[in-house]
Amino acid sequence: MVSFRFLHTADLHLDSPFRGLSKLPEPLRGKVRESTFRALDRLVALAERERVDFVLISGDVYDAKDRSLRAQLRFQQALETLAGQGIPVYVIHGNHDPMQDGYAARFTLPDTVCVFGCEAVESRVATNKEGQALCRISGISFARAAVTDNLSHGFRPWEDGLYHIGMLHTNVDGDPQHDNYAPCSLHDLTVRGVDYWALGHVHTRQVMRERPWVVYPGNAQGRHIRETGARGCYVVEVSSSGDTGLTFHPLDEVRWLMRTVSIAGLETEQQLMDALEEAIEAAREAAEGRTALVRLVLTGRGPLHAVVRQAGSRTELAAGLRESELRHGTDGIVWVESIDDQTGIAADRGELAGKPGFLGDLLRLSEETGRDEERMLSFVSEALAPMAGHPQLASLLRSIPADELEEWLREAEELALDALTAGEAAKTETGWKA
Repeated sequence: MVSFRFLHTADLHLDSPFRGLSKLPEPLRGKVRESTFRALDRLVALAERERVDFVLISGDVYDAKDRSLRAQLRFQQALETLAGQGIPVYVIHGNHDPMQDGYAARFTLPDTVCVFGCEAVESRVATNKEGQALCRISGISFARAAVTDNLSHGFRPWEDGLYHIGMLHTNVDGDPQHDNYAPCSLHDLTVRGVDYWALGHVHTRQVMRERPWVVYPGNAQGRHIRETGARGCYVVEVSSSGDTGLTFHPLDEVRWLMRTVSIAGLETEQQLMDALEEAIEAAREAAEGRTALVRLVLTGRGPLHAVVRQAGSRTELAAGLRESELRHGTDGIVWVESIDDQTGIAADRGELAGKPGFLGDLLRLSEETGRDEERMLSFVSEALAPMAGHPQLASLLRSIPADELEEWLREAEELALDALTAGEAAKTETGWKA
């Protein structure tokens, strides 16, 4: 067996629209809109620099089934550049860019590009420039956007002595953060005679298993605040004995980040501003020279809770931080996407929950509901019942993940604490008694 090296990427989402960025200054907005293309450029440069034997792209090259002509032209140029370096590319299509749906320009692909079809699993033997067989690559594309069949069943062992790579756009074990397209189990993948599963669809980078390797590289460029941290691809080394090693390489042009700032122990607005500026500097370091879009999350309990809860206060804080950043230009800027409030009143929640009366009962109920997912879902269903009859709202409510429902519960608890403790304080100040 000959040793070889390949690049595994997925979910390029070229020309993603990046909605909701109207507040960004134009130079920064342009950089964000161009970021998926810049990630593609970095991918090509990395493949050349690492002298990979081939590139795998495991679905969702484009962001929509009606692919923009601009995105198709840029991808065509990237393929031609790689072809010029003698680097073959193997591609499958996913739910965002299915083969039989939407608009696709009729461009002629370089001979070094293999696009796997959608009717059945296809297989090719990859060779190096000397014509030596390196490995077998099998794959299948989505025909339509909503594929619900388990496509892993079409893969099989070949028993030809070659290292076997399987390319599949799938949701393994039903990741709740992604649509359950081409669903399969981890067990399904381990019994197909495949040595390395080059997966796509799930945007969070993860190695689900080793030997056989089951790998999601994540997307190449984060597109919103739920896709934080470095985004990129894997360069995979396979030795002559079949040992496999993975190295992650970031490709992102713009990095989404989230940083928490506790108000515990802070007493003045100046101290709060200092803490926010420290968080921005930490985000700048984490962005590694890239443009960063950061959400600052205020947490903890303290006297500044009343300040950050005031109408417009967080908007004004964010505006001040943005203005400070813009004084130094937009290169390497850390732009505050928003400031989120998860603070609480300066009180001992545990002590309040232990007291008799309505407030204690409320806090105990909230804690018990948060610990029991079935109970929480039942509670949420009852609370949101008036909205469930609206078709669009009902669909939206069904898609809300459990961790977000927990956050709603926590926010409701804090609102109740604010209102009820303020009422208690008013009674004390006026001497009113029930």
